Amino acid sequence: MSFPRFHQIALALAAAAAVTLAACGGNDDTAPASGVMPSAPDATMHFNRLSTFTICTQLGSSCESATPVNAEIVAASSDGMTLIYTSGLSGQIGFVDITNPEAPVGLGSMAMGGEPTSVAVVGAYALVAVNTSPSFLAPAGKLVVVNIATRTVVTELDLGGQPDSVAVSKDGRYAAIAMENERDESVNGGAIPQLPAGSLAIIDLVGAPTAWTRRNVSLAGIAALYGSDPEPEYVAINDDNIAVVTLQENNHLVLVNLATGAVSGQFSAGSVTLEGVDLTDERPNLIQFNQTQTNRLREPDGVTWVSKTRFATANEGDLSGGSRGFTIFNSDGTVAYDAGMDLEYRLARIGHTNDRRNDAKGNEAENVAFGRFGSTDYLFVASERSSVVAVYDMSQPTAPVYKQALPGALSPEGLVTIPSRGLIISASELDDRSLPARAAINIYGYQKAAANYPTLQSADRSDGKPIPWAAMSGLVAATGGSTVYAVDDSFFRANRIFTIDVGVTPAVIRNELRITDANDVLRSFGATLPAAADNQAFDQVDVNAMINSDKTVNLDPEGISLASAGGFWIASEGAGSKTAYETGRNITSANLLLRVSATGVIQEVIALPDAVNALQARYGFEGVAESGGKLVVAMQRAWLGETQPRIAVFDLTARTWQFHFYPLDPAVSPNSGWVGLSEITALGNNRFLVVERDNQAGPDARVKRLYRIDLTGAADGATLRKTLVRDLMPDLRASKGPVLEKIEGLAVLASGDVMFVTDNDGVNDNSGETQLVRLGKILN
Repeated sequence: MSFPRFHQIALALAAAAAVTLAACGGNDDTAPASGVMPSAPDATMHFNRLSTFTICTQLGSSCESATPVNAEIVAASSDGMTLIYTSGLSGQIGFVDITNPEAPVGLGSMAMGGEPTSVAVVGAYALVAVNTSPSFLAPAGKLVVVNIATRTVVTELDLGGQPDSVAVSKDGRYAAIAMENERDESVNGGAIPQLPAGSLAIIDLVGAPTAWTRRNVSLAGIAALYGSDPEPEYVAINDDNIAVVTLQENNHLVLVNLATGAVSGQFSAGSVTLEGVDLTDERPNLIQFNQTQTNRLREPDGVTWVSKTRFATANEGDLSGGSRGFTIFNSDGTVAYDAGMDLEYRLARIGHTNDRRNDAKGNEAENVAFGRFGSTDYLFVASERSSVVAVYDMSQPTAPVYKQALPGALSPEGLVTIPSRGLIISASELDDRSLPARAAINIYGYQKAAANYPTLQSADRSDGKPIPWAAMSGLVAATGGSTVYAVDDSFFRANRIFTIDVGVTPAVIRNELRITDANDVLRSFGATLPAAADNQAFDQVDVNAMINSDKTVNLDPEGISLASAGGFWIASEGAGSKTAYETGRNITSANLLLRVSATGVIQEVIALPDAVNALQARYGFEGVAESGGKLVVAMQRAWLGETQPRIAVFDLTARTWQFHFYPLDPAVSPNSGWVGLSEITALGNNRFLVVERDNQAGPDARVKRLYRIDLTGAADGATLRKTLVRDLMPDLRASKGPVLEKIEGLAVLASGDVMFVTDNDGVNDNSGETQLVRLGKILN
């Protein structure tokens, strides 16, 4: 390469140094000696989501295609204006223009001739690691060098194995590639060793890309666990061109001098003992932080340097490990800090505990990145199973302080920081239109503003641990003040009523109250039911299964209302359908109205008439409101032989039912689906607000609406008329994230303020994001 050309790349690299610290070293702990001031906290600054780029828009502007296409690893161009991401599902890399980070623009994608596993940037080029293995026993791969501006392939280098992570040194002299040569998980239950062994590839970036050369560093025989079969997962490079490599399955860390190719350090990642952890996956679920897990191997995945002498690991776990957090190591192998249960508790507080994963690895910290924004150093931790990026202030390098959590699309993995533009980017890899969930690039900006997420969080229990919550369902306001009550749905057992203070931002869950059958009212109700000859009717056996040994109950609370007699009314949705409606979903519970006391004890149970129960479909009670001596219930969808859902009215004095029909809007999503009711709230004088929505999310969502109905003079069996109060799609889009599917709770405060809350499905096949949206006085 001629000197002028080298000089151009050197200038580009200098600009790139300000782009990302995710793969390279951060500032040295002796920063003042190098002219860099020590990190200092700044309570006035926070990261907030600016936009979400849905990857499927590269296939069609409205994501009409269900073809899987994801974003796993993301890198930024030297000027921080273009993002490059890998899509292993489609065998492509994609490009996104973020000149305006609030309005990213897709620039298209290009095939890589294999599965791209990682990408990094040096100067004008994107270095793409591509897996071309014909089999696990014959691993193969290449490094594809792409000109970012022209989006053309410059050259390809054979890697001699299957690559995973790629990193570029800050000075642009080296690229390091973790050559995983991954195991076949279908062989011996995925146990290792399974040769061939992995290694580290060093690419000397000298001259033109066509002149770059590869060196390989053997990592075999180093780790105490399965030393013959190292499986390097991730690599990061510090300012001294020392690479740290995680050997996840081997629970080991290796330091390599890139100039010499010599292993300069190696040590076990060690283990931790987790106290106050939930290690069970119960169905229905129940979060209890009361167990201990001893000697849990960290098994780190992502890694980033936070100084020349310290690095952080995301301890995701694989074979039998995973410590549910992150660790900061000194380069001599000693532990400077371990997060323990801190991250797990932080996520429980904001409704992101994925209880279905508690018997495995919890939130699964997948990756880490580091960057200095303003005068403050930050560590970013991507949680794969809880779908957030946690932010920690690193002003005290060995005592990180939690700052906030950033919501995003499902399963974030790739992270890149762009401090020069005040941006942090995450790539969410899961793409499955049927869930519905679409992969996305999540873009966050550093702002002099309060954090706008979470909108709802919990206080502590008496033991000092947060009240864990998720799957928010019905909502109702207290008669005065700034208190609302909510319920969780059937995702959880031992259902609860939550007391929420909405007078603060974010709103705070102050108390949880278990619903119980302490007086055997529900059990006695079950005793009146005839035994079912088949599984097509709700019977005594089904009722008994709803009551736990401690008298707590497993319902499906979808609605809550204040009861004029004191306490609450709970609308519990039935489970299962008549065979004529839908096969394979036996009826295991009925749609019930339950009056519970202020202490949560069931006082009364009301069922639908037998003739209506005979039409049961699994889309039943979705909300309840007591008003004018009557209980008014919204049923989600039409039942057997009907074309419209019912608005059911129970007269509390006459003890009789009356039914009206509700005219739903048509389903207009390009992903088809259905439209139904999900909540009802009383306005007085026989008027009610109802939430009407489709079962779609993200780019497929179309119907999220608030209507008013008036039951005055409505005859039994009549079809009601409705008046549009508000289209809620703009309110959902205001979060700058994917449009959430389920608006499940609605409340009108005594002040006239209206708010709704979304249901995150217990973070099961869901990003976990919950939005409590304040609409203001929209009814005036």
